[in-house]
Amino acid sequence: MDLDTLITLTTGVALLTCALAVAGVHAYARGRAQRAELVERLTSAGQVHGGGRRRRFPTLDRRLRRTGIGRRLELKLAATGLDVTPGEFSVYLLAAVAGLWLVGQVTLAPFFGPIAGLLGVWAAWQFLTWQRQKRIERFINQLPELARILANATHAGLALRTAIGMAAEELEAPAGEELAKVANQLAVGHSMDDALGELAERLPSRELVVLVTTLVLSNRAGGQVVGALRNLTETLEERKETRREVRTQLSQVNMTAYAVPVLGVGSLFLMNGVKDGALERMTGSPVGQGAVVIAFALYAVGFVLIRRMSRIDV
Repeated sequence: MDLDTLITLTTGVALLTCALAVAGVHAYARGRAQRAELVERLTSAGQVHGGGRRRRFPTLDRRLRRTGIGRRLELKLAATGLDVTPGEFSVYLLAAVAGLWLVGQVTLAPFFGPIAGLLGVWAAWQFLTWQRQKRIERFINQLPELARILANATHAGLALRTAIGMAAEELEAPAGEELAKVANQLAVGHSMDDALGELAERLPSRELVVLVTTLVLSNRAGGQVVGALRNLTETLEERKETRREVRTQLSQVNMTAYAVPVLGVGSLFLMNGVKDGALERMTGSPVGQGAVVIAFALYAVGFVLIRRMSRIDV
């Protein structure tokens, strides 16, 4: 091969490589633009939600969803059933923390400003946990009726997918909403195991795990799902009554757990009201600041211990 042929071949390969590179960059840029357009269209459509409410802070919400913390917060909010996006919740939380920081700094002492802000973050997280647990309790109370509907539908010859869609239409929230999500996932090609597994992750409970396991095994092995669901319905009814009795017996203990930190915070306002400026003088030294931090830590430990001792898994 002479030198001219080698130069021509090298030039042709270089030009072909450049052309492929330009085509690849063009395809990548077009794909990115189409994806951004799709996300923008879906976000714009999702800004109006439930009763025509327009979503606030859409830009912040999109950026927050791309982070790990934002995705975890989104799952937490989805489990609570609240009509709030991660962006909205973050803005509201920052505003509440700033307000509590200012109130604690002005009414008590400058040292209590950051503590009040941290208490605001803890209170917001506890509120989400409480809302999630309340939604789980409501879902558990609907499980006997859900199992009964699925048993009757499968006994009538309907497929399990169709039975889940029927139950989503007949049951109220939260069971109806959660089953509608499962039905939508099944409609777009998700497997029964994945769709029901995500349901169990969103609303974790022993009763739901038993129901999901029964449905998955029956669907996978082709067993007698009707008999299993009817037996499960009776068991869920009994567990429902037992949980109600246990919750009634422990209501006073649970109130005590929340009363302990409330009394601690109230004592600070009482101390400052009896002698104006007492807290500011107390937190003016490292010893006083350390005593306050230790006191709040002890209140937190007491709250956790009371909650742990009053937790009875049924």
